[in-house]
Amino acid sequence: MPRVLSDFLAEGDDLDDLLAGLTTGEWRLPTPAPGWTIAHQVAHLASVFRMAAMSASAPDQFTAMAASLGDDFDANVARALAEYLADPPERMLRRWRAYRLASAEALNTGPLDRIVPWLVRPMPAEFLAAAGVMEVFAHGQDVADAVGLRREYTDRIVHLVEFAIRNRDFGFQLRGLAVPEEPFRFELVGPSGALWSYGPEGAAQRVTGSAVDFCLLTTRRRHRDDLEVTAVGKDADRWLDVAQAYRGPSGEGRRPGQFTGAYGSGVAGQRAAE
Repeated sequence: MPRVLSDFLAEGDDLDDLLAGLTTGEWRLPTPAPGWTIAHQVAHLASVFRMAAMSASAPDQFTAMAASLGDDFDANVARALAEYLADPPERMLRRWRAYRLASAEALNTGPLDRIVPWLVRPMPAEFLAAAGVMEVFAHGQDVADAVGLRREYTDRIVHLVEFAIRNRDFGFQLRGLAVPEEPFRFELVGPSGALWSYGPEGAAQRVTGSAVDFCLLTTRRRHRDDLEVTAVGKDADRWLDVAQAYRGPSGEGRRPGQFTGAYGSGVAGQRAAE
């Protein structure tokens, strides 16, 4: 199995270990996403990976489904969640596991450079797999924050880093801002200490720092003020305010200082209560 798919499954397994240890009451805990409990987060993941499996295995069926959706993004999300939220936690967990595996298997049935349909625009199957890593990272962070857990991160997040860099312009476009013409240089340190570099070495616009914090920034799970990510250049500095790896609405994001204390940064650790 290609690395992006095996890493996607491994990321899901790590979140699965956390979810399997929750009590029924903990599934109802609020997460930092307004109005969403842990159950909402898992319901969203289940619905997304069900669609990803359909996209890769039955593209015509997926295209027909996508065409039937209305223009109200929030209403579409609410309808997708409703089916799963009616389930008890153990059934929701089983369904998320099944769709997670089904999506990886479907993406693995052909070359990863083949184009598959998606909600906003078609993309290579490899990009959809990387988007799956992003989904698990982002919504898994919300779950971890809800229970006060400092996560352990691995270099598997490289797929999210590269996905976010590839989609650098989303944050500008979604806010109606001019997209910078100059290329950016990114230099980020992965959890293992490896240096990941992208873009021209001599670029005037530069973003450097922790790869974990970069992922927290581009999934809007932390405010830039609380992260070890720095910018050189006017456009790069502006980008830190608007960066997001995903195409949908930006949401409220997180407030400066919202996660200070025992489990507020991208450094691995244990439950805050320990």
